[in-house]
Amino acid sequence: MDITIRPIEPAEHTALGEITAEAYLGDGLLDFGADDPYLVQLRDVARRAAEAEVLVAADARGRVLGGVTYAPPGNRWADIAAADEAEFRMLAVSREARGAGAGEALVRACIDRAQGTSGVTGIVLSTQPSMHGAHRIYGRLGFVRTPERDWYPIDGVSLLTYRLDLPPAS
Repeated sequence: MDITIRPIEPAEHTALGEITAEAYLGDGLLDFGADDPYLVQLRDVARRAAEAEVLVAADARGRVLGGVTYAPPGNRWADIAAADEAEFRMLAVSREARGAGAGEALVRACIDRAQGTSGVTGIVLSTQPSMHGAHRIYGRLGFVRTPERDWYPIDGVSLLTYRLDLPPAS
C-alpha cells in the first residue's frame, strides 16, 4: 500500500478523531467503554493539532488511515518526556489499514522529527500492556523498555514505557 505521512489538515480532524476513538474502543483499551472520559481527548484532534504536531498516514487517494500526536521537548502533550526527549502519543490506525505499514511509518516520522531537533537525545512513549502490535513496531525500530518509568495515569490503568536513544543532531 502506498502511504504518505504528512501534517493533518483541519478538514481531517473529525475523521482522525473517530479512527483514534474506534481503535481504542475496538481494542478494549478503555476501562469505561463508550462512556470513558478519555474518548473526549482522543476525539479532540483540533486541540491536539493546535498544541502539538498531529501527523496522518494517508493512502494514494488521500484517505486518512491513521495518525499520531508528536510532542517535541517541552510540549504540553508530553506525559513522560524529560527536557531532552520528544514523545509521541495516541498512535492509531484504522482497522482496515492495520498490517499495511501505516503505524510503523507514523512512528518513523516521529523519530525523524526528533532526530532533526537539536539537543534531543531520545524519543519516548507510553503504551498499554495489551497493545502487542504496537510493541512489535517499537521493538523493530530499536525502542527498548524502560520499566523504571512505567506509570499509572488512573487507578487500574498501567502504562508501559519505551525509549529510543537518538544520535546527536547534526
